Amino acid sequence: MTENKKYTCLIAEDDRDIVELLTLYLKNAGYDVVTAFDGVQALELLKSNHADIGIFDIMMPRMDGFELTQKVREKHNMPIIILSAKDRPGDKIFGLDAGADDYITKPFNPMELVARVNAAIRRFYSLNDNAVKKESDKVINIGDLTLDMEAMAVSKNGEEINLTPMEFKIVEMLMKHPGRVFTKVQIFENISGTYFESDANTVMVHVSKIREKIEDNPKEPRYLKTVRGLGYRFEKN
Repeated sequence: MTENKKYTCLIAEDDRDIVELLTLYLKNAGYDVVTAFDGVQALELLKSNHADIGIFDIMMPRMDGFELTQKVREKHNMPIIILSAKDRPGDKIFGLDAGADDYITKPFNPMELVARVNAAIRRFYSLNDNAVKKESDKVINIGDLTLDMEAMAVSKNGEEINLTPMEFKIVEMLMKHPGRVFTKVQIFENISGTYFESDANTVMVHVSKIREKIEDNPKEPRYLKTVRGLGYRFEKN
């Protein structure tokens, strides 16, 4: 975790054994834990409890994890990890598109999940706490895209683009180094500090969603280019 602050994790999961397991591992890692057993209960808890990160199951009664993620995104700016038995590529894409920052499939390694929580906390809160301090007057313009480090925002032709925290970090890294090729491993390690074999697909999904948001034609990208066999680069234009 970053510095000495104690962070709170909200778990929304209807399997009580998994909730108990996650709670044990997260508390051992230094987190406070708040638990809910469906999406509606999770939203109610957020009205009176602060959470710094969420871990949401998909298949829950009353409100599933996809809808919960969307509703949390409307009012709360925090990293969200989806934990689900649904492992089809389309499920992962839908989850990330709903606003999740990461997607882990069951069965899972509890230590890997804690590592991903640590990485998400480090990535997200170091960005929010330090970006203004380090880059307060930095604005990068490439074509009709603008990266404003003070506002932590990306805009196109003056209109702000709604990026998730993970998407913003990827765009930030690439726009700060136009023309440089980054591998999938470098991208994920730079934005999270860790890398697991399954993260390559996560990077591909994030790149696809970024293209949908910043490109006029995502199938023929002007900015975010694929370098076959190597990775990605941001075109200088």
